[in-house]
Amino acid sequence: MTFPNGSVKRLRILVYTTLFPNSVNPLEGNFVLERLRFLLEFVDISVIAPVPYYPAWMGLNERWRNWARVPRSEHFAGFDTQHPRYLVFPKVGMTTQGLSMFAGSLRQVTAQISETDYDLIDAHYVYPDGFAAALLARFMKKPLVVSARGSDINLFSRFRMIRPLIRQVLHRANGVIAVSHALKERMLRLGCRTDNFAVISNGVDPEKFAPRPQLAMRQKLGLPADRPIVIGVGHLNDNKSFHILIQAVDRLRSRDVMLLIVGEGERRPQLENQIRTLRLDDRVKLIGTVPHNELSSWYSAADVFCLASSREGCPNVVLEAMACGRPVVATHVGGIPELVTSPGVGILVDRTPEAFASALDDALEREWNHEAISNQARSHRWDNVSLQIMDVYSRAIAQFHATA
Repeated sequence: MTFPNGSVKRLRILVYTTLFPNSVNPLEGNFVLERLRFLLEFVDISVIAPVPYYPAWMGLNERWRNWARVPRSEHFAGFDTQHPRYLVFPKVGMTTQGLSMFAGSLRQVTAQISETDYDLIDAHYVYPDGFAAALLARFMKKPLVVSARGSDINLFSRFRMIRPLIRQVLHRANGVIAVSHALKERMLRLGCRTDNFAVISNGVDPEKFAPRPQLAMRQKLGLPADRPIVIGVGHLNDNKSFHILIQAVDRLRSRDVMLLIVGEGERRPQLENQIRTLRLDDRVKLIGTVPHNELSSWYSAADVFCLASSREGCPNVVLEAMACGRPVVATHVGGIPELVTSPGVGILVDRTPEAFASALDDALEREWNHEAISNQARSHRWDNVSLQIMDVYSRAIAQFHATA
């Protein structure tokens, strides 16, 4: 990059986000990892990925025990990563979390920037991560780029105490990225500036996600060769609404449909109980977590991919499934309609069991052009995304130096 003083050098970026995988939670924030992995061709990157801390006397459940096991420092997936701790205060946690994250990270970030003079801080998730990063960027006199991902705008902006903090971040940032136009519209309604704004979707790695022979993948995974298979991938939480897909499959008993749910989360016990109650043990399988580089086999083994989310930014799972040639049945929320853009790619539905059952019945009857579906997803290649991100970096640094 050429700087205002005429010098040319490789950028040094300090990424700040809680949405980053680690040795204890290797699938956390994989979409951020993928973006950074492709950016490494152009920039040097270090990662600050804070994790929450609870005092021992408060007691820890399994989730917090896992966070406690995350090392303070590690080299993970090719990145030097620091994991400073921050306090989460019960009941008022979200309103103070950004400030707590800043306080917990300040010492580490100061040390990082003293050792390496980073050109820019790149934050993912507007609140609380982006709020802490904005304070750090101001304190360290560095330009800031922040990426809105989905819930940070769709959910947290509804909270009266958090909304003004989100507005502060959007105003202070030298560059702002939304992963969908739907997210941009919500951000503009919050008063976001337009002079430093870019809409850049998430991406997909066509080497990792590509169509594979369905029968061979079913044999590899021990799946039946002659049954229609529907797959859903994501965290087992309220937003992803896997209970709706289970109800939809219950309505399709005459088709002998099998539903595979890949992922883990706090709603697993409720889903297990639902499966038992509906006597769907032979039709619905909770697969658990699957390494990211193995997901292509699961997508390719299925006939249709489903997503019943109540809100989304730009879901990578949709792009991954499409890159594997799988048609999509999903709710028309957030950035999903920007990916499922035609009837040749999939079907968008209301978030009800009846709507999903009807759409799945239709999808399983149709002949799909799997190559065309895959080609549409490939237009969102991560290497193309990286070039767009680099443009945002360049403009943000130039804007910062012009106003410094």
